[in-house]
Amino acid sequence: MVVVLGGIVTPCIAEDKPPLETIQLPRPKLTSPMSLEQTLAKRRSVRDFNSQPLDLAQISQLAWAAQGITDQQKGFRTAPSAGAIYPMQIYFVTGEALFVYQPAGHTLELLHTGDLDLRQGFAKAAFGQQYIAQAPCDIIIAGSVQKLAVRYGQKARAFALLEAGHIAQNIHLQAVSMGLGSVPIGAFDANAVQRLCGLGTTDIEPFYIIPVGYPATYTAPEKPAITEAKAKKAVLIVASENFRDEELFDTKRALEGAQIQTVIASTKTGRLDGVLGGSAEAQILVSSIDVNDYDAIIFVGGPGATQYFDDAAALDIARKAAGKSKLLAAICIAPTTLANAGVLKGVKATCFSSERLKLEKAGAVYTGSPVEKDGLIITADGPRSAAQFGKTIADALAGK
Repeated sequence: MVVVLGGIVTPCIAEDKPPLETIQLPRPKLTSPMSLEQTLAKRRSVRDFNSQPLDLAQISQLAWAAQGITDQQKGFRTAPSAGAIYPMQIYFVTGEALFVYQPAGHTLELLHTGDLDLRQGFAKAAFGQQYIAQAPCDIIIAGSVQKLAVRYGQKARAFALLEAGHIAQNIHLQAVSMGLGSVPIGAFDANAVQRLCGLGTTDIEPFYIIPVGYPATYTAPEKPAITEAKAKKAVLIVASENFRDEELFDTKRALEGAQIQTVIASTKTGRLDGVLGGSAEAQILVSSIDVNDYDAIIFVGGPGATQYFDDAAALDIARKAAGKSKLLAAICIAPTTLANAGVLKGVKATCFSSERLKLEKAGAVYTGSPVEKDGLIITADGPRSAAQFGKTIADALAGK
């Protein structure tokens, strides 16, 4: 895959030329105020753009949506690939420079600078479609059919085109979620685009050109009034397996019903399986949680939650949350993590009955209530109280 951001570059770049500089992209956001359903409803092809440039954070988000890694251990990306071969590449042209995106490090590598407006070259290669030159960002999806052919033979081209479609849809929806417009273009001279991207002697061929930018009719939203409440955000820390389904889903549903943004964290990203057969997707690792990013830190129970009882990262998060006056919550056996972190001394708390002695030994005042709130610490006894637990958290974040 290739991404080109309205830039100025000389054509026919040598493929073996080493990168001139590496730029670390900002970490992509894993939540958005706009739902998937809303992005689908708002997606339209946009062919008229204003001159407002995109910033590095927006480029980062588009690159991640196209080919970002979502599972560091297995190398899975945001778009599926036949056999997990991932034959695509991404190039960015921004200002007067051509970059290539490297998913492994979420970086841009500077390949070339020049004095020719490459966007005009792409517009000419696409038979004069001038909105390619007008957009601040042109994304070209390209890849190697040969890499797929080693395993899939004659089916390789069909699989490459399917993958290009997956990637394109990700880009379009990500653009909408950021208030941007985009349009897919499939009519162009492939050889000309290859030369412009410096792919002349490689087996990489272009499949799509996608201009991205602010629609010409775009009006920047007014800044919210100082008195407007900032959207609250909560992270739910879940076991990598065998979490209790109700304690995650009922709690999450109550929070989202109160317009609280939720993020699921675990010791791995990707699919997590509950004891009752449900599944959830962990977006971030527990080790990467920054307590400052959240208003509430919530530990979900279930048999698997024992993994956090003595986990250094989990205990540190609990202590930091308490120290920074964040709302700290735990349900079922998970309050033991709070006890082991030393944040329940003198605090009224409840938990699953098997954990009572552990809490009392840590200095907690065990009440046995379904849900207990003491200051900024909320605990609950198990799955039957999950909905009430979630509501109590939501009410506390709302100042009730």
